[in-house]
Amino acid sequence: MTHKFAEIAFTEKVRQVQSEMGSRTGYERMDGGPDYNYLFSEVEAEFITQRDSFYMATVSETGWPYVQHRGGPIGFVKVLDASTIGFADYAGNRQYISTGNLRGDGRISLFFMDYPNQRRLKIMGRVTVVAPDDLETLAKLEDDSFRAPIERAFLIHIEAFDWNCPKYITPRYTNADIKNLIAPLHAELEELRSGNTSVKTPVSTLKELGNGPLPLVITAIRQEADGVRSYELRRPDGMPVIPVEAGAHIQVPVMLQNGKQAWRFYSISSDPGQQKHYQIAVLDQPDGRGGSHGLHHHYQVGMLLNCYRPGNYFALQSKVHEKGQKAIFIAGGIGITPISSMLFAAKNSGYNFELHYAAKSCDKAAFIDNIEAHITTAHTYFSQENQRLNLKELFNSNEPGTIHYLCGPPAMLRAARAAALELRLPPSALVFETFEE
Repeated sequence: MTHKFAEIAFTEKVRQVQSEMGSRTGYERMDGGPDYNYLFSEVEAEFITQRDSFYMATVSETGWPYVQHRGGPIGFVKVLDASTIGFADYAGNRQYISTGNLRGDGRISLFFMDYPNQRRLKIMGRVTVVAPDDLETLAKLEDDSFRAPIERAFLIHIEAFDWNCPKYITPRYTNADIKNLIAPLHAELEELRSGNTSVKTPVSTLKELGNGPLPLVITAIRQEADGVRSYELRRPDGMPVIPVEAGAHIQVPVMLQNGKQAWRFYSISSDPGQQKHYQIAVLDQPDGRGGSHGLHHHYQVGMLLNCYRPGNYFALQSKVHEKGQKAIFIAGGIGITPISSMLFAAKNSGYNFELHYAAKSCDKAAFIDNIEAHITTAHTYFSQENQRLNLKELFNSNEPGTIHYLCGPPAMLRAARAAALELRLPPSALVFETFEE
């Protein structure tokens, strides 16, 4: 869904930079489509009403932007209809910079953040200040749990919005979040103190999870490597899934150890050329944030997952590869998941490409049998066999214009950036995807 965001944000200068940096192909799909509108669905409305803060940017008469944080109790921003939100404004430091800016220019940009689940909603709109005598509207925007007098209220008429990339959103937790996260540990500790040494995690009986707009059923689970399982997701009505491009991800619900639902982004590893199903592959990380471990524990064949529509911030630059420009795919560990879909696309399209896949060992390398059987240009590096991938040597051995697609742990990506900087490769030569449990 494109939400008219590109129409406002992607100016000619922005499009020029996207073309120079090799990302224009991936963003062209935002220029239209059947869902091209500015109207909130229940997904956006629910997300906003669950937030207790947001960031807002206005523009002054001198052209300088001003960014301000606004906070309040959960739900202090009200969704009035599919194209209007509003909030009451209480006395702060009384500088009135945002208010003054909006008096001269009603355009506004908002960021709503969900740090624990690494989600971000961007909104662009125009502001109307609610008149002091409009008691009916003021009453709709007032929060019953916050009894300070309202100085003014704002209505924001939505013109565009977009769900932003989860990359680099560092998870942060409130005191209430932390209390909920550690509650099961306290309960287990009390059980152990009481002498009950048979404390075990029960087998999942969940039949349905999540409240997203895209229902998918788990139709197969496969062990792809030591600690790595893949999950096949199909539509419950048997219809084709939404088409995706290589490198796409999907947001799926997971159940944490404390019984709470969370959201995680997982790359789609299946062949993007078919629309029968999606496949995700997940490494179980018991010491992580709980998403992968909960997924491994609760997901069963037949379970219904209400997900969010796929997105793509790691798109294959197909147009340049169609002209013969080489693609080098570099994967570290579970970073093979988005690279897997790119291998399908590159092989099916006859691109000039290679794969360089680093893992601890063969039994920890997901999809290794299929890769070795079908990708003749694959090179593997297993650290337990003293095999190391030298990124500098690899970059230096390729012709100018080669595009390197990398997904792996932070250490690999840092090494890649350092090698590219030393060799003075252009920024467009490296395309990154990060992963986090």
